[in-house]
Amino acid sequence: MNIVSIVLQLFVLLFAITVHEASHGWVANRMGDPTAASLGRVSLNPLVHIDPVYTIILPIMLTLFRLPAFGMAKPVPINPRNFRDPRRGTLWVSFAGPASNLAVAGGAYIILLLMKFFIPRVDYFIKLMVGGFFRQLGFALPILSKGFYPLEGICLLLLMTILINSYLAVFNLIPIPPLDGSGILMGIIPESKAGFLARMNPWIGILIVFFLINIGVLEIIMFPIKLFIAVTLG
Repeated sequence: MNIVSIVLQLFVLLFAITVHEASHGWVANRMGDPTAASLGRVSLNPLVHIDPVYTIILPIMLTLFRLPAFGMAKPVPINPRNFRDPRRGTLWVSFAGPASNLAVAGGAYIILLLMKFFIPRVDYFIKLMVGGFFRQLGFALPILSKGFYPLEGICLLLLMTILINSYLAVFNLIPIPPLDGSGILMGIIPESKAGFLARMNPWIGILIVFFLINIGVLEIIMFPIKLFIAVTLG
């Protein structure tokens, strides 16, 4: 992977986690909790969401080792006691992050599909990019061709946007604290059973999540999305 592809991948990841966190804060404010809004966290300015380790160092290290670009921003502060309905508020605030990433991925997919349909050169670039991707159905992205091809760069940027936002959304839907899936689950299951997740140590949850990633569970969940992208765009 060349330096241009690395920079594009990190740029897309930073944008994805910024949208994710800003969505949490925006929905929380709509549900009655102004905590994030009062601290300026309902913003698409990535600087207000950056965590030095999880937003900068971790994604760079993963990218250099040719692993999926992944990172986290500073969690948006939420006070459920301010919600008009704490359980309903927690559910929708938790759902907002993954939903925003899926919306971005869907928008990028539609743009890429339209470009593929109307611009023959774009169709050629996409076939080159997705061809190898279809053969391996992996997360690795192709490098740019030698020379200057702006349209190819745009195609690669959109493909990264689809994959990284989908990956981030699926990852966060895992129902284990501190991921968003646990908040969604606590808003759905009976309150008497939700207490177990609320009391669960976030660090234990993180260890469980990384164990699941290590044994390939996330890749299995992502397979239908990757197959859809490969079949419809390839």
